[in-house]
Amino acid sequence: MSEKALIIGRFQPFHLGHLKMIEWAANEVEKLIIGIGSSQESHTLKNPFTASERREMIERSLKTRFRYEIYEIPDVNNDDIWVSHVRKLVPDFDVVYTNSDWVRDLFEREGFVVRGTPLFKPEVYSGTEVRKRMIGGKDWQSLVPLGTIEVIKEINGVERLKRLFREYSKL
Repeated sequence: MSEKALIIGRFQPFHLGHLKMIEWAANEVEKLIIGIGSSQESHTLKNPFTASERREMIERSLKTRFRYEIYEIPDVNNDDIWVSHVRKLVPDFDVVYTNSDWVRDLFEREGFVVRGTPLFKPEVYSGTEVRKRMIGGKDWQSLVPLGTIEVIKEINGVERLKRLFREYSKL
């Protein structure tokens, strides 16, 4: 088991579905490379958290349970060069773990081995659902690991998201 695996996500925010996917993949490979996608995006309804805030959520949630490195991957908005863009930003890897058809197609087109993981309650464990609950004042904390809760509280993330929602609602 000397494989290195790449997992890319926006992690807006890092939730229990992400954690379970990473834990599952970590049992299959020696080392994980975690890519924070859309790293240049923040302070929007879809991407409320900065790359460094998302990194902190991941690091606090994973601690040192297995070997991983985190890299920021800004968008290039061009499918033809996206895989080569990712490869320039992260160390070499042997396999890509994803449940995204788009990511699967792009990496397979470039000859990479792509594996899926079990889906862990995607109707509940989704960034969209977590953000919706935060805006609505409903329970979101049961959907995310403790590390994410800590970061969101420290940065007043719920208040940020509610403010963004109010601003976007005026448009």
